[in-house]
Amino acid sequence: MAARLRDVAERAGVSVKTASNVLNNYPHIKPSTRARVEQAMAELKYRPNLSARSLKHGRAGFLALAVPAMDSPYFAELAARITAEASALGFIVLLDVTGGDADAERVVLEGMRSHVIDGVIFSPLALSADEISGRADDLPMVLLGERPVPTGFDHIAVDSVAASRAATDHLVAQGRRRIAAVGREAVRGTASERLRGYRQALRAAGLPYDPDLVIDVPHFDRADGHAAMLRLLELPDPPDAVFCFNDLMAIGALRACVESGVHVPDDVALVGFDDIAETRYSNPTVSTVSPDLTGLARQALELLTRRISGDDTPAREVKVSWTLEARETTLGVPRRRRRRIATGAGPG
Repeated sequence: MAARLRDVAERAGVSVKTASNVLNNYPHIKPSTRARVEQAMAELKYRPNLSARSLKHGRAGFLALAVPAMDSPYFAELAARITAEASALGFIVLLDVTGGDADAERVVLEGMRSHVIDGVIFSPLALSADEISGRADDLPMVLLGERPVPTGFDHIAVDSVAASRAATDHLVAQGRRRIAAVGREAVRGTASERLRGYRQALRAAGLPYDPDLVIDVPHFDRADGHAAMLRLLELPDPPDAVFCFNDLMAIGALRACVESGVHVPDDVALVGFDDIAETRYSNPTVSTVSPDLTGLARQALELLTRRISGDDTPAREVKVSWTLEARETTLGVPRRRRRRIATGAGPG
């Protein structure tokens, strides 16, 4: 039998009115009281009847999107696509930024907010596959990202191995032979997949793998790409090309080249990954792998809404399509007609 609001109130030791106020997010409720009520809702798997709000099929009408960061252009663009696609289906998306923190991700996994949402799209960063497999909450969930996930979960990811191999193949095709990689990490996940594709391309081209050309970074941001590029340029035999595991690092690397008087792509060619808007307006524009974010959003929502509707077929593993966008950091700046510069000298 489904739990009632009265059951929640009894479990939390509060009145039904107080439980209702927490459910409706009324202000002026003690944090400790709110926490007890939310805990009771989660334990009882309480789902409010929202038909009075004229929502279809008795759904809450809300989905959660849990991502590691929103100061990353990739996740910001992904959130925008998912929000737009969800809106077309009649859902409102609630954003949960976990910061890649394990405790925050466990809150998402354990369904602490599941009493107000119909399902969640979750991009975990800190949690292991084993920890995810122990999830007890039955709220419909779709996982995103290249990290390993346990069986039994719908999962959508880019084939980072194939895409990274194509990015490195592109550099080889431009005649580059000393190709560096920026973004290695020790644990299995996005970076290890991209490193694997990079190594496959080198092997296929008959090029040696040089660990001095693979730079580990603590974060995937512009500053890390900048610092890594400076390290590479200081080598006795610096690279003639660099594959950065995301676009932010590629943009940081590009800046380091400018500061060091290194010409891109004449001296060093650069490729990134994600196709964030910044790459299309940088100078020069950045070659990159472009995942189909709109397709990702649509497929994630298709899977999630099917689960919300009661579909209990086996979990699906979906690979998102991608393209390689070759731009000026590998192909060079197109020749343009020189603009005539006025000298200011008038007729004598």
